[in-house]
Amino acid sequence: MDKRMAREKILIVEDLASLAMAYAAQIEKAGHQPFVAHSAAAALAALAETPDFGAILLDLQLPDADGLEWLRANPGICETYPVIVATADGSLSRAIEAMRIGAFDFLVKPIAGARLLAVLASAIELGKSASRAAPTGAPQKAKKAKPGTFIGNSPQMQEVYRQIECVASSRATVFITGESGTGKEVCAEAIHGASGRAGGPFIALNCGAIPENLLESEIFGHLKGSFTGAVSDRVGAAQAAHKGTLFLDEICEMPLPLQVKLLRFLQTGSIQRVGSNRIEEVDVRIVCATNRDPEREVAEGRFREDLFYRLAVVPLHMPPLRERVGDVRELAEGFLQRFAREEGKTFNPLAAAQLAALEQYRWPGNVRELQNVMRRAAVLHMGPDLPASAFPLSSQVTAPPAAAQQPAPVGARSPVEVDPATDVLAVVNAVKGLTLDELERIAIEAAIDNAGGSLPSAAKALGVSPSTLYRKRERWMAAS
Repeated sequence: MDKRMAREKILIVEDLASLAMAYAAQIEKAGHQPFVAHSAAAALAALAETPDFGAILLDLQLPDADGLEWLRANPGICETYPVIVATADGSLSRAIEAMRIGAFDFLVKPIAGARLLAVLASAIELGKSASRAAPTGAPQKAKKAKPGTFIGNSPQMQEVYRQIECVASSRATVFITGESGTGKEVCAEAIHGASGRAGGPFIALNCGAIPENLLESEIFGHLKGSFTGAVSDRVGAAQAAHKGTLFLDEICEMPLPLQVKLLRFLQTGSIQRVGSNRIEEVDVRIVCATNRDPEREVAEGRFREDLFYRLAVVPLHMPPLRERVGDVRELAEGFLQRFAREEGKTFNPLAAAQLAALEQYRWPGNVRELQNVMRRAAVLHMGPDLPASAFPLSSQVTAPPAAAQQPAPVGARSPVEVDPATDVLAVVNAVKGLTLDELERIAIEAAIDNAGGSLPSAAKALGVSPSTLYRKRERWMAAS
């Protein structure tokens, strides 16, 4: 046992004596003190007599109660203790439902000793951090601060903030859905930052930006010589995220053969590098995201159903910007001031007419498009006031009434486009002093905006591969 880890009392709720004894032996060997209850009634009695358990290992099939119904009938258990559910393969859906109720994690029988102790250690750590965070003698108040780097106070985003607060302390996998540009990675970072793993690494991997033949190596790592180009041993994203969070973006782009390996990783908590026979244990939380409809991908055979249900323990949807009432103004002003600082300039607040016009635009590229619009305005104008020409709104697509809203066409013009045919000299003056890299970035971001946030469509319009755009955007994000 790690000397830094204190001896904890662990409650094992298992009616099968042989399994209970095996779990107890593993837990005692790790330096903790196991207590065994063979029924739901005995478990409640143990909790009443010894309330300072560090964690609970719960079998869902008990002689006097259904484990799920027991948790529902006693909501204070999951609120007070990290609960690890033990289940058979056939009861996987029930284990996932237990996590939605509030369980910390689940283990599929037969449970390997190393896996049990790794999850138990994370559960104990969570319990301690929750105890430190909870003030004594004072009523709890709902959080008002926005998690992570979010901007916006619309009711839609308040619901997102509430969900992040609820899921952050759990080990449950989170499946984030939403259109391109809605802030799915920002959401994943916020979940990580609000969790007990905030001190660990946050590793993001875009499954759509990596060639299929290299994706397995990127996730699980490889050994030197395992394939052409493997010139040295390499740790994959799963190991790099040990004790932290692994964010798998565009998860529906993952090829089916690799989905099988990802499912095994989720079930066992262990990885096998490409070219290696050695199994290595890792402790990571998985958060994934897609801009597709995952249920449709499952129905059409492009995404494994068992993997989807294993990942979608907690589904979380990011609303499109057009539905975030009142957030455009706050986002526009926030982005403008941020980019003004980066450019070494000063801008006055936007005029009321400019803000109103920005609010009328449909924003097919969502928050990312608005961010790019404000960045270009900050780059192309000196300030302190932005002229009306910064947003040539006569060509923008405005939002129809909510009942008649339809998706904007892919070719919809951005509100900051300039028509070169109308004033070539103005365009030349506008780009004067910009580097080639800055011009390239402006062109690429405009193409993405005009493609409604779709990188594949933007890449087709520009005559390059989608992976080229993914790499350039990741480089820009890392540099910002």
